Amino acid sequence: MFGVDEAGKGPVLGSMFAAAVAVADPAVLPADVDDSKRIAPDRREALAAGLRADDRVAVGVAEVPADRIDDPETDMNTLTVAAQAEALSAVAADGASGIVDAGDTSERRFARRVADRVDADVDLTAEHGADERHAVVGAASVLAKVARDAHVAELAAEYGEVGSGYPSDPTTREFLASYVAEHAELPECARRSWSTCEDVLAAHEQSGLAEF
Repeated sequence: MFGVDEAGKGPVLGSMFAAAVAVADPAVLPADVDDSKRIAPDRREALAAGLRADDRVAVGVAEVPADRIDDPETDMNTLTVAAQAEALSAVAADGASGIVDAGDTSERRFARRVADRVDADVDLTAEHGADERHAVVGAASVLAKVARDAHVAELAAEYGEVGSGYPSDPTTREFLASYVAEHAELPECARRSWSTCEDVLAAHEQSGLAEF
């Protein structure tokens, strides 16, 4: 059985990650595996390390970088489908069955789109909130979130404090504003097509005009 989920769909900084988990028996998964948002960061990291170390658990992870997200020829639904399919292709064999967390208003459409892009012939169901109801999807949620958190830590090591990367985070917005004020452009890790980035650039332009 397999489960698939993604993390980092909404941030203005950095990559989105999808993870897939495949097990012969879901009973081998830790009892406290759940939607990653319900688990403390330290425990998430411990769970992820344990899942990767368990030879009864197959793990696949896919990354979608910011420049791919900004490609005007695609959209987030399509990128989520592609990322989930890539992660699942790393662990699924013909005849495997499982559940993915639906990234579309239509569960059936999302399931069909993911299944069509998986390398193996799989029996796939999509559900909204699957990470809360199915341990195998919860395990994928944990792995995707830990991959995303590690990525944000790498960004912080490169740029300094960047916050969570979400538009609602004041630290993230301050980082973007300060970077643009200093460099007159966005950092490479920014999703330039996000309205947050457009707002920061517009504010910088206005501040420059006000100096004249």
